[in-house]
Amino acid sequence: MHVRKAALAALLSLSSGFLPPAFAASAPGDATPADVADARIESLIARMTVEEKAGQLSLFGPADINIPNNPQTAWRNGQQETADVRAGRLTGLFNNAGLEGKLRLQQIAVRESRLGIPLIFGADVIHGFRTIFPMPLAEASSWEPALAERTTRAAAVEATADGFRWTFAPMVDIARDARWGRGLEGVGEDPFLARQFAAARVRGFQGSNLSNADSMLATPKHFAAYGAAEGGLDYNASDISEHT
Repeated sequence: MHVRKAALAALLSLSSGFLPPAFAASAPGDATPADVADARIESLIARMTVEEKAGQLSLFGPADINIPNNPQTAWRNGQQETADVRAGRLTGLFNNAGLEGKLRLQQIAVRESRLGIPLIFGADVIHGFRTIFPMPLAEASSWEPALAERTTRAAAVEATADGFRWTFAPMVDIARDARWGRGLEGVGEDPFLARQFAAARVRGFQGSNLSNADSMLATPKHFAAYGAAEGGLDYNASDISEHT
């Protein structure tokens, strides 16, 4: 329940510009913004169907569109896409370029879906958006976390201008196998350095306040030992037994 509340809170905060006045839940006159948000979230969760709750766990990307052999995620045409958004069957889209399409789908989600929960649009913003910066591993060689904070701040400004409010970054995996190609997305094998750069990048992406128009929600990745994939093969198994 707490995870779901946190996710909805971030989503509503990031998408507050799309919310109609009627969407806000009633709250006492002395309520803080956090109180209002909590009341709104509790009201939404209480009213959601199982399908709508599952929809908040569904994130589609461009590769999921027009794939007939993947009926779980395939959007066969624009009408199906619109129907899924209107029915609350997803929480957002990932790596879908173009502001016009985002605005169209967001208006459907907020104005035409049963609960008016806005979509969230995300992207892999790893080393810049329109302006390309060095890969994180190269930036880490500077030993200047403040540099990474500046470059991610610039990337966030550009990405949010295109409608993205969420990034799957920074990558904080500890990479000690040179065969693993995704080591470039992190800072290498030093846990202390990884922590310093991860914190700097989160500050850069998110800025001073998540409700700001140029703020992106950062998502440090990946979960436990992803950077220790066996054989250096991405998506392979990782040995995290007591012996290792």
